Amino acid sequence: MNSSPSPWSLDPQLARDCTVLGDLALSRVLLNNDANFPWVILVPRRAGAVELIDLGAVDRTVLTTEINDASRALKAITRCDKLNVAALGNVVAQLHVHVIARFKTDAAWPNPVWGKAPRKDYEADARKGLIMGLCERLQIEPVQG
Repeated sequence: MNSSPSPWSLDPQLARDCTVLGDLALSRVLLNNDANFPWVILVPRRAGAVELIDLGAVDRTVLTTEINDASRALKAITRCDKLNVAALGNVVAQLHVHVIARFKTDAAWPNPVWGKAPRKDYEADARKGLIMGLCERLQIEPVQG
């Protein structure tokens, strides 16, 4: 019987709904493919992690720094009115943290974004600009493709 731990992999739902931007020290950085809300998702690359409490003390500290960095990057690029940061995991169990730029004019304001507006594709130039800006500010190499 093989008792070695399973390797980390990205949840298929996140892979379908997002574009991989690259990796920070701990987390895979994703852009949610919904132009209604500029939305970054950080997924710690730790197999089996479901809750924040599943991370060790050092990883929790690193994740907090990465949330801060992603929040600052998204706010600087979008000039949003508010940031929503959450680790819910009710649909996707894999530990992941949402960092969502919110505007007083967005389709869901002031309510949560989930289920408030039909998914909207990014215009190619807007998507590319957001990806390049996030990668530059987070100092990650953008994934090709």
